[in-house]
Amino acid sequence: MRFAAIGVDHRHIYHMVGGLLEAGAHCAGFDPATSDPRVLAGFRERFPQLAEAAAERLLDDPTIELIVCAGIPSERAALAVRAMRAGKDVMVDKPGVTSFEQLAEVEQTVAETGRIFSVCFSERFIVPSTIVAGKLIADGAIGRVVQTVGLGPHRLNRTIRPSWFFDRQYFGGILTDIASHQIDQFLHFTGSQDAEIVASGVGHFGAADLPDFEDFGEILLRSDRASGFIRVDWFTADGLPTWGDGRLTILGTEGTIELRKYVDIAGRPGTDHLFLVDKTGTRHIDASGEPLTYFRDLIADVEARSEKAATQRHVFTVCRLALHAQDRAVRLPIRGAEAK
Repeated sequence: MRFAAIGVDHRHIYHMVGGLLEAGAHCAGFDPATSDPRVLAGFRERFPQLAEAAAERLLDDPTIELIVCAGIPSERAALAVRAMRAGKDVMVDKPGVTSFEQLAEVEQTVAETGRIFSVCFSERFIVPSTIVAGKLIADGAIGRVVQTVGLGPHRLNRTIRPSWFFDRQYFGGILTDIASHQIDQFLHFTGSQDAEIVASGVGHFGAADLPDFEDFGEILLRSDRASGFIRVDWFTADGLPTWGDGRLTILGTEGTIELRKYVDIAGRPGTDHLFLVDKTGTRHIDASGEPLTYFRDLIADVEARSEKAATQRHVFTVCRLALHAQDRAVRLPIRGAEAK
């Protein structure tokens, strides 16, 4: 399968392209246009063998089957529509859309063209421990899943962020953006086809010179099978040896699974720590060696017109729920000294 990259604005493009190459796909080129020269420099350093070409040329190339995009979030949907109208499938970074209007246009385009619109929910798709957790749940290790608690803390790294990163009209808001990961995981691990946003909130508690930037968000959601709580933020301290202590707790009727995806603070080294509690006791599972499946499944979907990587319904449901959570979010009050 031949693919091309258009939209080199976020560092997630590295694992999107790298994952496809590792899965056996061939990259026909990338468009070097970017809003962040540092991301482009990092891309060139990681993939010096890849050729550069303008977006129009890549879109017009009939041999290219898939376009991958990690552009400015508010511009991803428009590019996806152009690519699908040009007869190509699409894989975009999250968030795939930043408005209900964009979602409607993408859904209509998929219906009319039959193309694939895939969102790379990296906190599940490129995290080996989530794959192991899914297998354990499928085997009945913790009974029926009744709740998930997903935590998505991130380090702000303010000095390396482009200006659009702090403007909601470009990134869509913290719940549209980051929390889409946790919504995806809630639906996946609970086996839910849909859900409702019971309550949501956003707030700003950090830098005083960025009063409109949402650095904290929370969601309570519920399906006909389970409930879930989500917290996302930009407050990872510099002392943590990675960008965020992402965690997922899955409660079942006969046990629990906790994932510490990126670090086990003051504990075991490495990533992908899975802790299982069941009727026989407790144990730690090193899940870091579990093979990833998303990229090879997506390649298979492109070739067979299947839905192994993720169903189209699931992708659209995650996007819609994230938009609803953002749209209905209450503004959380400032606490502490600034509230006086």
